[in-house]
Amino acid sequence: MIFANPLVLWLLPLALLPLLLERTHSRSYSWVAMLPNDPLSNIVALFLKLLAVIALLFIVLGLAGPQTPEQKIEKIGVGAQIALVLDRSASMDDAFSGAGQSGKVGETKSAAASRLISDFINRRENDMIGLITFSNSAMHVLPLTDNREAVLAAVRATAGAALFQTNIGSGLSSSTGLFEKVPNSGSRAIILVSDGAGRVSADVQQRVRDWLDRLEISLYWIVLKQPGGLSIFDENYKPPEDEALPPVIELHEYFKTLKTPFSAYEADDPTSLERAINDINQKEKKPISYLEKIPGKNYTRHCFILAALMIGLLLGVKYLEVRTWHSA
Repeated sequence: MIFANPLVLWLLPLALLPLLLERTHSRSYSWVAMLPNDPLSNIVALFLKLLAVIALLFIVLGLAGPQTPEQKIEKIGVGAQIALVLDRSASMDDAFSGAGQSGKVGETKSAAASRLISDFINRRENDMIGLITFSNSAMHVLPLTDNREAVLAAVRATAGAALFQTNIGSGLSSSTGLFEKVPNSGSRAIILVSDGAGRVSADVQQRVRDWLDRLEISLYWIVLKQPGGLSIFDENYKPPEDEALPPVIELHEYFKTLKTPFSAYEADDPTSLERAINDINQKEKKPISYLEKIPGKNYTRHCFILAALMIGLLLGVKYLEVRTWHSA
């Protein structure tokens, strides 16, 4: 048994006060010896004092907030530890490149991503999910947690106003940190959703490569295509002479060199985005072990109910008491 407010227990000695109080007739008569001996009244008086002691005892215990400790039960389920890394650059507020031909016309990339990722989360009961967003820098939104309401609220919030720039390197670096102090459940993945890519320095590339390998994290990249943008799967693309590869192509080539499993997807409308998320949903259904938290039982209400019952008995007995009468 533990207590939410243990300092209140210092008031427990006050529960003994009724035992120290004198009976009423000792203050009503100048000479108690004038009264005849009444064993039944003595027993009733002691009973009333015990009721008062018990009432005060349970009041103090109720104020202390008694409860049983939280329990953790290891279970085997199907799921993964997933870090969502969502692009919050200004271009995410644009419509899909194919929005005029299919999908929900006018739905922005950020809104579609928020809606479909929320559906993805609702279908996965045993996952631990964390959230990182990025634009010009990364923002740590939520650690890995099994609290569905918190994750859904955080994902819905990503559909708000965005900033400029796309610093994917910062987002990836921050997302690997979500797994650092969390025991490996057997299945780990980062889902990166962006509509482009920025240049990632060689140092950041090496750090991300090492972290993904050491922490055993798979990587999924969903590219939300810009209108008229390049396809990362275009094997025939060649940059103009003496020019570097476009950032999105360069990043895809880097991802393909990772030691950990990597899959890439392209989406130019909500329908193709949904297909990509559904494919990830199927791939990340592996047996995992996880701890289910069972909250402790709170006994505060029980204590106050028992205290109220004792007080009720006291009042009932007091009502039956024979009052002292006065001679005419």
